[in-house]
Amino acid sequence: MLKGHIHSLETFGTVDGPGIRFVLFMQGCLLKCQYCHNPDTWGLNEGKEMTVEEVLAEIEPYLNYYKTSGGGLTVSGGEPTLQAHFVKQLFTEVKKRWNLHTTLDTNGYNDGSKISDLLDVTDLVLLDLKHIDDEAHIKLTGKSNDRTLKLARWLSDNNRKMWIRHVYVPGIHNKEEDLHNLGRFIGTLNGVEKFEILPYHVMGIYKWQELGRPYELEGVETPSDEEVQRAYRLIEEGRKQSALV
Repeated sequence: MLKGHIHSLETFGTVDGPGIRFVLFMQGCLLKCQYCHNPDTWGLNEGKEMTVEEVLAEIEPYLNYYKTSGGGLTVSGGEPTLQAHFVKQLFTEVKKRWNLHTTLDTNGYNDGSKISDLLDVTDLVLLDLKHIDDEAHIKLTGKSNDRTLKLARWLSDNNRKMWIRHVYVPGIHNKEEDLHNLGRFIGTLNGVEKFEILPYHVMGIYKWQELGRPYELEGVETPSDEEVQRAYRLIEEGRKQSALV
């Protein structure tokens, strides 16, 4: 019987897709983001093993909240596409039984054609674009952004709905050129229903300390409202530039 490695779950999520949502956090991630607030999700074979039926039993008591609010199920992580077969089965079942809206929260470090079965039962993709500059992306996450940008293009080419999210860290994401380039890239994509900047926060530092890992962003503070608004403005300028091409 197929089992997923689960980190945790949340029954009343309000930020990971439309409406009120059940959020399932999968275990395992290949990116090692310097600002990650859940570094305890990185290990691939850790977490609690659960079957699809066991997850469905956790969702069922709250169905009324999800349906009346226009919400549904979001699978996040870690990185859920590393367990694409399990997530596909889960999404298939919640659609068949309850016609629930499904959202995949991913860093995009996968190949769209390889996970197309999963994406076929996914109503919305929350795509985290960590950094538009490849060198900066490697420094920030340990991996190139090539796969993420390719997945964004695949979603665009295949008429999939997405929300793009971008964590903003002062000193890492403040270059005008990078913000313009991010906007230009987003401006070339179809299906982007929403773009969100998620301001960097320090709430996960204690987990790094508990794991005995050095925290490389020590001393970096949450960006001011002015910094975030400047970033929105520059990204929007870039989007408009690509629309004119």
